[in-house]
Amino acid sequence: MSDPTSRSLQGDAALVRAIGVFALAAAVINSTIGGGIFRMPGALAEQVGRAAPLALIVGALAIVPIALCFAAAGSRTHATGGPYTYGAVAFGPFVGFLAGAMMWISHVASSAAVAASFAKQVGSLAPGLASEAAGNAVIVATYVLLFALNAFGVKLGARAVATLATVKLAPLVILVLAGLPFVDCSQVSFAPDDVPSLAALGGSLVLVMFAYSGLETALVPSGEVDDPARNVPRATLVAILLVVALYLGLQIVGQGLLGARLATSDVPLADTAGQLFDAGRTLLLATACVSMAGFLLGNLLGSSRLLFALGRDGYLPATFGRVSASHRVPLVGLAAHAALACVLAVGGTFDKLAAISGGAICLVYVMVALAAWRLQRRGVAERGAPFALPGGGTVPLVAAAIMVAILFTLPAAEWRAIAISLAALVLVYGALRLMRRNVHVPAP
Repeated sequence: MSDPTSRSLQGDAALVRAIGVFALAAAVINSTIGGGIFRMPGALAEQVGRAAPLALIVGALAIVPIALCFAAAGSRTHATGGPYTYGAVAFGPFVGFLAGAMMWISHVASSAAVAASFAKQVGSLAPGLASEAAGNAVIVATYVLLFALNAFGVKLGARAVATLATVKLAPLVILVLAGLPFVDCSQVSFAPDDVPSLAALGGSLVLVMFAYSGLETALVPSGEVDDPARNVPRATLVAILLVVALYLGLQIVGQGLLGARLATSDVPLADTAGQLFDAGRTLLLATACVSMAGFLLGNLLGSSRLLFALGRDGYLPATFGRVSASHRVPLVGLAAHAALACVLAVGGTFDKLAAISGGAICLVYVMVALAAWRLQRRGVAERGAPFALPGGGTVPLVAAAIMVAILFTLPAAEWRAIAISLAALVLVYGALRLMRRNVHVPAP
């Protein structure tokens, strides 16, 4: 006889719907504004020059249709899993598995990349922690603390995410507001003629998309969102518009205050703040540490629920689909994601770990756009009134086309890595499906 207590701790029914619209919007902002924002202004200025703000606007035009597709798909499929669930409901388990597995691989790599960068930021603030051994200890301690915060329930994890989002956003907003009156407008251009080349713009868009990514992580815990048909669209659209406005403001202020020096700065936002007042550089370095910690916390919260969804549906051992009896959180998923990311962070660098993540996320976005189109076409609506995309299939098809165009700007090496990953995932899917067929499931 099966244990009713054990069964009650499996599946989405075991989860607590405790994430409201504010906490979800904060999670989207927190997952998006991670470590990338503190390096991106300099990298964009290096690639596109004075017209760097134009790349952010083009990137926004690309990410807003994707956000609409997430809002539509998230309001129609309420089970935990995010893109994995959207793909599975729309096109079947194979596409869902590919979306989920690719997203998890991307998020493990991005978490490790940010953790490696986080250790260096801490070393810059505290020279006693600048050695390699001390940096590795910082990484391990960080993941232990993140696991503990998430292990004590989704409410605590969501509140911590919201708190960190507020703490890190305040200095960035102040930097924009304080810096705008001192901007040298001759250093900023929105004219297409000032873009060095289409190749430069295409390369910058890959960076912009990597910086804008993150909403897919925050939307994975749909099974714990209160009234997802209403809250998912509202939180997604509000959060992404705020993110775009903040990124654009920071780019304009950085270029307007530093000019050509922005392109050569390793800490562009800290140097921009230092141009305004003496303590600004240290304050922004501290903000970077808080921001990266918030990103890591949100990444672990969302990605562990993706492992939960894969375990729930039989693509991973059943233990991944269970939650703890005391706090109803997927402890195995939390531990697995934190442990693997920790190992990769200790042994890797930001550049190497982030290389495959951007391309993989663009592929996931293509799947989400097509899933939103198919879900709306089929009229799928699990609970409540779903968010209807304007223009029928126009927004999803435009979103998918933009992502494909950005993918074609990737170099051959990244394409090979993505192709190898996809081939490996197909083999994993086949093996897991064969194992499921050979397992005898007892009657309840």
